[in-house]
Amino acid sequence: MVRELTHFIGGKRTPGTSGLFADVYDPNTGTVQAQVPLAGRAETEAAIADAEEAQRGWADWNPQRRARVLLKFLQLVESERDSLARLLSAEHGKTVADAHGDLQRGLDVVEFAAGIPHLLKGEFTDSAGTGIDVHSLRAPLGVVAGITPFNFPAMIPLWKAAPAIACGNSFVLKPSERDPSVPLRLAELFVEAGLPPGVLNVVNGGKEAVDTLLDDPRVQALGFVGSTPIAAHVYATAAARGKRAQCFGGAKNHMIVMPDADLDQAVDALIGAGYGSAGERCMAISVAVPVGEETADALVARLKERIAELRIGRSDDPDADFGPLVSRDALDRVRRYVDIGVTEGAELVVDGRDFTLPGHEGGFFAGASLFDRVSPRMRIYREEIFGPVLCVVRAADYEEALRLPSEHPYGNGVALFTRDGDTARDFTRRVNTGMVGINVPIPVPVAYHTFGGWKRSGFGDLNQHGPDSVRFYTRTKTVTSRWPSGVKEGASFTIPTMG
Repeated sequence: MVRELTHFIGGKRTPGTSGLFADVYDPNTGTVQAQVPLAGRAETEAAIADAEEAQRGWADWNPQRRARVLLKFLQLVESERDSLARLLSAEHGKTVADAHGDLQRGLDVVEFAAGIPHLLKGEFTDSAGTGIDVHSLRAPLGVVAGITPFNFPAMIPLWKAAPAIACGNSFVLKPSERDPSVPLRLAELFVEAGLPPGVLNVVNGGKEAVDTLLDDPRVQALGFVGSTPIAAHVYATAAARGKRAQCFGGAKNHMIVMPDADLDQAVDALIGAGYGSAGERCMAISVAVPVGEETADALVARLKERIAELRIGRSDDPDADFGPLVSRDALDRVRRYVDIGVTEGAELVVDGRDFTLPGHEGGFFAGASLFDRVSPRMRIYREEIFGPVLCVVRAADYEEALRLPSEHPYGNGVALFTRDGDTARDFTRRVNTGMVGINVPIPVPVAYHTFGGWKRSGFGDLNQHGPDSVRFYTRTKTVTSRWPSGVKEGASFTIPTMG
């Protein structure tokens, strides 16, 4: 039976009125499991209006009272954690265990945002001038919005929404139409936790909904995660309309393997970070860079052996290492890129194009592919594949290995595996990317630090979660005050110096 999904506006599930729908597939079988309404301009504007009305009262709640809502939300999510993970897995295709991780990394940011009474504290200077004090405070922006991708349907909506509402804003979420059920349920749980109706609205939709969020002057800021071309467009359009924007795009994350690295550890890291979640992670390792021919030969041989042992299965198979891709289009895209790599002359060590799961021939399954002797001129190196494809680019020495991620158009994340502290320190300081892992394959920072890439991976001055999220979702107001002491100084026509 095909489920009918809704929007979530004004604290309740709201049927779509545009007449437009998108299919939500079961990636394991390729069949339609639900239909989600796609909001037009009128529905999106109604959600914005509702959010604007709700924000006024919500901003008057003191920060500690707002934090209690977040703490209650954490309790409610915990009570149905497994059902949420299974729902996420069923729509996305990642394993249930991986879906639990998706959810937990989002909850980590909710926990951070629950510290908002401390995070919103301003600065104070006593006696900045004679009888004059100066203090600052952080004020919410108003209505803000988030446009989030399919690959983390719990984590990234929570990364966006939790700090925003903690700061006193209202939030309009436009999740991916490919796997919208978990964002809808999370919104319901926020209301059950005591969030006033309208403070968090969820509008499903496509380009028209996004354009409305960009155009409407009531929306003060937008966060986006997705492909680089759309990230660049959203950022430029938002900026042209005077809105704040933090937009994150694609990635081509490298992992450099030095000759002194623990090769077993490096192979374990590459197998998990390259093929976990079928490669549908913005922090997936998609390029391995062994330094020296001996290191490269040993690494490729071990990777080939380990790939043969991978178990690809249904997303609800507890023994599966990874499940299907999210859609038929995603599967076709991966196969096209493997074709391109072969045409370009890369050595296809393992070919995953023809993998099928018995009994699930209609599912969106791709096997793991491994290319060796990839060069930086090839498209499979320059472009994001977003699938279970790992490229090996051999570097003659450390300096060449350092140049590869530093000169790549994307600058999201990078990892270095070595036993040498001097090499690690030099690499950390010199590499031109936003996030660095040392013997850590997926360097996603903890919630109280900040997440964000450089170059074509990130657009905007402030990153996601951590202190940057509070800065992004608030304005600083600085107050200079003096209370008359009975002394009349007369008019002054020079700028005050506070001397």
